[in-house]
Amino acid sequence: MERIWLKSYPPGIPADIDASRYASLVDLIEESMAAFADRTAFTCMGKSLSYRQYDEFSVALAAYFQSLRLPRGSRVGVMMPNVLQHPITSTAILRAGFVVVNINPLYTPRELEVQLKDSGADAIVVLENFAHTLEKALAVTPVRHVVVASLGDLMGFKGRIVNFVVRHVRKMVPAFSIPGAMPFNDALARGRSLSFKKPALGPDDIAFLQYTGGTTGIAKGAVLLHRNIVANVLQNDAWLQPALKKKPVEGQFLQVCALPLYHIFALSACFLLTLRAGGASLLIPNPRDIPGFIKELKQYRVHSLPAVNTLYNALLHAPGFDEIDFSHLIACAGGGMAVQRTVAEEWKKRTGCAIAEGYGLSETSPVLTCNPSDIDSFNGTVGLPLPSTMISIRDDDDHEMPVGERGEVCASGPQVMQGYWNRPDETAKAMTADGFFRTGDIGLLSAEGYLRIVDRKKDMILVSGFNVYPNEVEEVLSSHPGVRECAVIGAPDGKSGEVVKAFVVRKDPNLTEQALHDFAAEQLSKYKTPRRIEFRDELPKSNVGKILRRALRDEEMAKH
Repeated sequence: MERIWLKSYPPGIPADIDASRYASLVDLIEESMAAFADRTAFTCMGKSLSYRQYDEFSVALAAYFQSLRLPRGSRVGVMMPNVLQHPITSTAILRAGFVVVNINPLYTPRELEVQLKDSGADAIVVLENFAHTLEKALAVTPVRHVVVASLGDLMGFKGRIVNFVVRHVRKMVPAFSIPGAMPFNDALARGRSLSFKKPALGPDDIAFLQYTGGTTGIAKGAVLLHRNIVANVLQNDAWLQPALKKKPVEGQFLQVCALPLYHIFALSACFLLTLRAGGASLLIPNPRDIPGFIKELKQYRVHSLPAVNTLYNALLHAPGFDEIDFSHLIACAGGGMAVQRTVAEEWKKRTGCAIAEGYGLSETSPVLTCNPSDIDSFNGTVGLPLPSTMISIRDDDDHEMPVGERGEVCASGPQVMQGYWNRPDETAKAMTADGFFRTGDIGLLSAEGYLRIVDRKKDMILVSGFNVYPNEVEEVLSSHPGVRECAVIGAPDGKSGEVVKAFVVRKDPNLTEQALHDFAAEQLSKYKTPRRIEFRDELPKSNVGKILRRALRDEEMAKH
């Protein structure tokens, strides 16, 4: 394939990166720890950790994990929002020779149970504010070791202040005591008294199981190897350089990490990219608390602010936004969902920094394409393939489409996953015969090599950058005794891009929208719970009786 996009690369960006430069992600991280020991690594709610402290804490926790005598390659869950313990914990798991399983702390017990069972996690680290969820699911999972963290561990907050800080993250905040659980500080103390043995990690060892849904609604763990993550960090680092040259950083590079660290976008493009640059990450535990977020931003001179469209839009409309000093801002990356032109143009107007929209998936570590980091204006595309990345537009028969014609976006490169955890059948479906990953998105390449996403092949719903799979929601709704049948689609929404809408045929004529919503909310995360419910006498079906979601989507689109 001819890489037509290379001619559009900004000066100085290489066509390829050398992912073999580091044997493992741990080697890359430890290089930064040594080189930038006296710099700030993370700041959260006024408390900072230096690279030296980050090194010491994570190696102590790694020694504790090793003392559990778990087999090499064991999976360890991390169930926390963006607090200081999160990067310490995930790094400790990697340094111990184990695999990180990122978990959304807002999961319901049912969702948590599914992920812990599928991953076969032996251990988990959870923030105490979410321990009540773990407590309800723990008995039926393979987890044998639990570490419970508290904001008071490293950040000095106590009692009511802890609850105040995270009250918007989860309204229920009692600190449950799980029998046999190890407090985070005690695990650190025990680890400090033990000898740490650095394992021999290689590029083909698993670093993360990054869970994503499927068209069947079954959660699947994308197997991301150390070399996959290293490659994407180096790709992102190379891509950031034009912005740094255009407007050199004064002092230490500071990147806002408001996207949740359990999400692949924040993991790779915020946390690990910042480490690579020797920068500091400003961790925001709850970006939904916009007034609190604005207050934090006013205190710092930030250089980079990656976000999804809904967050950019919320900030623009928040009181106090224009009081933030954005004069040092050099790069803004938009991903997870489509960036709206009106939002991008208003953001550039008020901050002076254009949003460089990009594209990727959990299966690709995640970034595949991005607009140049020094872009001056929004162009409506998701940019150019990153170094060492191949993008191929194909039809249903796997034939490559000509430039300018639409087809399924297929990708290959060092950042593409090994496959799905314990699901060879799903892996086979996702890959082409010549090794390209089928993204399920419909797009086209311009003559200059820019990728434009025009539709989705899958039934997936995208709510504020988070994937929702209709089958999972339909399964929950169908389990209600008052529901005969249902169908779920994504309905357009000005705030979140899409919201979940359910079409329901009642078995019980007295079933109300509120009752069904409350039933679903007990089993599904908030973003998966149907925001809109429409009762019907029947649903559109094919000749063989299959419910036609597309017909419902077309009806919904016609209303807008």
